[in-house]
Amino acid sequence: MMIKQKVILFSFFIIFLISCGSIKKGWDNLNVFPVEYDVELGQQVSQDIASKPDQFPILEASNHRAAYQYIRKIIKKILNSGKVENKGRFEWEVKIIRDDKVLNAFATPGGHIYVYTGLIKYLDSEDQLAGVLAHEIAHADRRHSTKQLTKILGTQILLDIVLNSISDKKQATKSIGKVTTALIGLKFSRAHETEADKFSVIYLCPTDYPADGAAAFFEKIKNNPSPPEWISTHPSSSNRVKSIQSLKNKLGCKGTNHHRSEYQRLKKML
Repeated sequence: MMIKQKVILFSFFIIFLISCGSIKKGWDNLNVFPVEYDVELGQQVSQDIASKPDQFPILEASNHRAAYQYIRKIIKKILNSGKVENKGRFEWEVKIIRDDKVLNAFATPGGHIYVYTGLIKYLDSEDQLAGVLAHEIAHADRRHSTKQLTKILGTQILLDIVLNSISDKKQATKSIGKVTTALIGLKFSRAHETEADKFSVIYLCPTDYPADGAAAFFEKIKNNPSPPEWISTHPSSSNRVKSIQSLKNKLGCKGTNHHRSEYQRLKKML
């Protein structure tokens, strides 16, 4: 059965259950689309981001080979942990956005990863960046974006995009733009943030990094006199640090390499 046909049938089934009152709990995990849709939506959003260089000034890989190779190496370690469920389904490509004022990274559905130069320069070591990237990979791998979009945008606009059924191309582009805007400013639920923290540890545990790299980031950011706006919508940094470190100890993770000197060379590349 074609992806589009599966989307229609599955979506109508879910909508029927909702209308009948059969689904009352578990909204954080409700997703009306199959995993193939994450890939298709991710590709469309990636193209939309690429078409807006003023808003998203992406560094060309051909001009920054060493920096891209460095970050791809980190992502490869995470993917090769054996814990990423959609390793073979998603694209897992990375793009660096030139903006030293933004302390952020995000991943679209389907594994398109974006990291700002501001975040790279703000962090102190490779394991901290690995912790942030593992967290973002977890959001994509656990399909948090499409679960959130299912709630905040509703099924109709998503169906319009995935089925490519809007005859007016300008309106279709506008619809994809709405999804892109929603993804960039997406506020995940506390349950999703907690799950992404958890899986960042799970992904890093088999690597040579300390598995609590994300905790090191939250420790650093909570002492920032001007924390980024998005951090205010997240769970308490102190609580997240404790939870991440507790899970690391529970799993018996042994990694200890911070790769600080190598990381300083990355920062100088940018």
